[in-house]
Amino acid sequence: MKRILFLVAVSVLLMSGLSCSRFRNAPTNAGAERYVVISPIYNEIIWALGAQDKVVGVDLSTTYPPDVKNKQTVGYHRALSAEGILSLHPTAVIHDNNIGPPQVVQQLQQLNIPMKTFTAKNTDFDGAKALIREMGAYFHKEARAEELCKTMDEQKAASLEKVKQYTDHPRVAVIHFGRASNVYLVVGKGGGGDGGGVSKMIELAGGEMAVANQGMQRMESPEILAQANPDVILMTDYGYDRLNGSLDQIRALPGVATSNAAKTGRIFRIEENVLNYFGPRSGENIAKVADIIHKK
Repeated sequence: MKRILFLVAVSVLLMSGLSCSRFRNAPTNAGAERYVVISPIYNEIIWALGAQDKVVGVDLSTTYPPDVKNKQTVGYHRALSAEGILSLHPTAVIHDNNIGPPQVVQQLQQLNIPMKTFTAKNTDFDGAKALIREMGAYFHKEARAEELCKTMDEQKAASLEKVKQYTDHPRVAVIHFGRASNVYLVVGKGGGGDGGGVSKMIELAGGEMAVANQGMQRMESPEILAQANPDVILMTDYGYDRLNGSLDQIRALPGVATSNAAKTGRIFRIEENVLNYFGPRSGENIAKVADIIHKK
């Protein structure tokens, strides 16, 4: 009987060990906060606040700051992996309401995984500062949040002063690769990020959107860019790198080759998180975007 009990105990321990090894990020402290954060701007703010030690997983769209790559990814924000999220044993999933697919979200809710979304929207500078302050309070980093907001204002003022030196107002088209739909998209006025982040950033940088249509549309017809005839084309980093930065391949996209931008070689790569979202770096990003779109 003693031998049988001993073998049962060993079996239980072995099964327990196998269960723990199933997930490479099993928690070592049951009381610690463990957040999976699915939002590029949320993650950027968390890192800027200095609260990244609580983050155990991020989405593939989160690429800034560089050391975010040390965190495990749980899939593209619209094509999440429930298993990947659950393997990290999160105490909460923090997201910006732009997640999917629906069945994964439903599964997380059925498992009673706490979900957190912040109220403030970073549709402009004021919204971004409100979001930073809200997140600062959540992570108990209020003083740091105020420092970030002050720096944003100072950098914005310096950037706008720099923009005054440019007398031209280039018409800019933005091409973005939609990983969820696996197609190239043209961003129009009011498109990109929440509340038209791309349009607002281009305008602050001294340019104007070449494509008048609202939101984003597939590059299915050459007429979209042919009619817009932009002076400058910006391609967000993932789509640009997908074509290996080849101007010949970019010109092969519908309508690009006949544009003024293609004829003058004013086709540039830009990081999506510089252009699409208002956040801690947006003040200095105005000057970065201006340097690119006014480049001859």
